[in-house]
Amino acid sequence: MRKIAMLVAFFCSFSSEAMPDNVKLVGQGQFSYLFWDLYQAELYTSDGLWSNYQQSSPVLLKLTYQRDISKDDFIEATVDQWKHLQGKVSAQHKEWAKQLEQLWTDVKKGDQLSCVLTVDGTVQFYFNDRLLGDVTDKAFGPAFLDIWLSEKTSAPKLRKKLLKIP
Repeated sequence: MRKIAMLVAFFCSFSSEAMPDNVKLVGQGQFSYLFWDLYQAELYTSDGLWSNYQQSSPVLLKLTYQRDISKDDFIEATVDQWKHLQGKVSAQHKEWAKQLEQLWTDVKKGDQLSCVLTVDGTVQFYFNDRLLGDVTDKAFGPAFLDIWLSEKTSAPKLRKKLLKIP
């Protein structure tokens, strides 16, 4: 009985962990593909300014979906973006995709998926403000957030809005 109580407490601790509320908006923008609006993106940091991943942490990227998107489509799009940025899909990208398969869920119109890069380099994912889990590989956070923030992003207009670049 004690083991069951400990397991319940352990799993409840994940679902009750809140997203950071000590962050300020850097910028926001709309992502559309062809003529479909897919999501509204918001970028937050501790002081509302963007410098780099180390100096700006925690970094919070919040995506509010305007269409239903399956988990599989979202993971495939993520891998496609890594390929766009790096010119290839590495073994590390494939490993991260497997981890995302365990964490993410399908999204419906109005759902929010958030990524928090913490000060220690861990990435926490939240679905509608509920913690899904984390990726502890320190290289993952910058690689994932580069999809939106890298100068080589496939969405340069959104990047400029998120980073408040004129």
